[in-house]
Amino acid sequence: MLFNYKFHGSTSVSSNASAVDMSFAPDTLRQPTYFSGVLAKNINFREAMSALHDVVVSDLRFKPKDKTAYKEWAASQEAMWMAEFGAEYQANLKSKLSELREELSTLQQNRSKLMDPFYKAQRKYFDYLYQKDRDFWFVLDPVITVHPDEIFFECFSQDESTYGKLGCNYEVFKNINEFECGTTNIDYSADLYNEFQKIRNYKETNFTVDPSGFQVQTTNEDAYTEVKIDLPDSWVRGFLQVSSAMTLPAHTFELHPMDVHNICFILRRQKEKLGPRSIRFVLKPGEPVKLIFEPWNHELVCRRSIYLGSEPAEIRLWGRRRLLILERLIPVTQKFTVHMLGNGMPSFFIADLGYMNFTLGLSGWTANDWSRAGNFDLMAPRAEVDNFTKERIFKALRENWRESSVSLSQRLGLDKKLIEGALSAYTQAGRAIYDLNQKVYRVRELTQEPLPMDKLRFDNPREATANEFVANKAVNVQATQTPNGLKLNGVVKDKNQQYKPEVIIDKDERMVQATCTCNFFVQNKLYKGPCEHILALRIAHNKQSWWTKFLN
Repeated sequence: MLFNYKFHGSTSVSSNASAVDMSFAPDTLRQPTYFSGVLAKNINFREAMSALHDVVVSDLRFKPKDKTAYKEWAASQEAMWMAEFGAEYQANLKSKLSELREELSTLQQNRSKLMDPFYKAQRKYFDYLYQKDRDFWFVLDPVITVHPDEIFFECFSQDESTYGKLGCNYEVFKNINEFECGTTNIDYSADLYNEFQKIRNYKETNFTVDPSGFQVQTTNEDAYTEVKIDLPDSWVRGFLQVSSAMTLPAHTFELHPMDVHNICFILRRQKEKLGPRSIRFVLKPGEPVKLIFEPWNHELVCRRSIYLGSEPAEIRLWGRRRLLILERLIPVTQKFTVHMLGNGMPSFFIADLGYMNFTLGLSGWTANDWSRAGNFDLMAPRAEVDNFTKERIFKALRENWRESSVSLSQRLGLDKKLIEGALSAYTQAGRAIYDLNQKVYRVRELTQEPLPMDKLRFDNPREATANEFVANKAVNVQATQTPNGLKLNGVVKDKNQQYKPEVIIDKDERMVQATCTCNFFVQNKLYKGPCEHILALRIAHNKQSWWTKFLN
């Protein structure tokens, strides 16, 4: 998916003995959006921005070791090893071994002289690519949105599993000179992280989303930098998935900062080698929140954090090492509010920093493997709303920039379900966001041009077909608990045929085994991923258990 940006100048942070000046260059192709103020909460802002940076660079995908250098060394030593092996049995080979060593040494020296310029150029090229690609991930990171009551930043991790949002109330600033509401992308590079660390309480920090780029004459093209970035559809799709999940019902409870410290302490102290790699949150009304770290079954009772919900629950969280992003916020946080949607579903940790709030959103997985296939739909179920009514509701939301569904319902005289259905559609299209901290919807245009939702809705045609089976009620599923996980079997009606898929899901919510009677599976097994009938079986089970749990 191609994104075009045009920046006037570049983002810069300058520091001296008495002041720090931060000036962000916004995308001038978008509607004018700017802000200028002086920070009052310097340290909290520095730590929160550093945590946001940790989200941006987060990549917990498996990275195999690079053995290229070892293989080259082993190949160069092969002749010597063979000669040494023969010398043990034939004394007359000793002289020949010496000659071979000298010859090999000469060849290696000549080879180094010839190849040295090439290797230097290759290293320089790959260093350039690394720096360029790393900065590319900052193109949409963060997205800055200016509202009448706060300014907030959003970002998404490289492994497409972690979402970060930093909201700053205007009480964070001493003086606010000027601002224009809207959303913009900013010119942001990895080098700015080191500059953020120079923020101190004794230094006055000026924060500016520079408005000058919108005022410069268009004939002065030398002052502008144009950037075209091609981001994968999965990156944008993941951003929308986590954002849409904020609108769904969840189990909510609070954690004391010291309890979060203890979570991070356990994760830092031990490294798991076998699954399941999860944290089980045991929630019982009126009792302290209890955490069980698997596979060791270590228990952590959070005495300072009492679960105030009305129903007991036990929820497992995978990809737990992503919680270490919160580690830096612990000293400046008053409390953490946790929203957990369920097993294998997204979860959100909101840090209360006084006049700031930091939201860490975790998808139900870390790696992009089968465990995510159909696990969380991008297009969540919503009420059918005609286009005229949707536009009317969105226009009303733009008038105040943020508002609750109840307030909009009373103001427009429309049913609350209709309001939420329309706003959910705009959330999934990247044009609005649900603020978990204040329980309101906010206008946030993720991109300048409307997103191609036909490309973003599904990972592949098989997933689209699977969702059609579920929507048409063509799936009959039965679930059976086993010692190693969950077994699903059932019948999927496909035109005039009936197929019988079977799925085994382990304790880490991974699809470890699956079979089906369809032609695709018979030909490909699981080498090309699960067929649409296997996906439909799991999607139907997830939706069945989800709506049974929260609606009945």
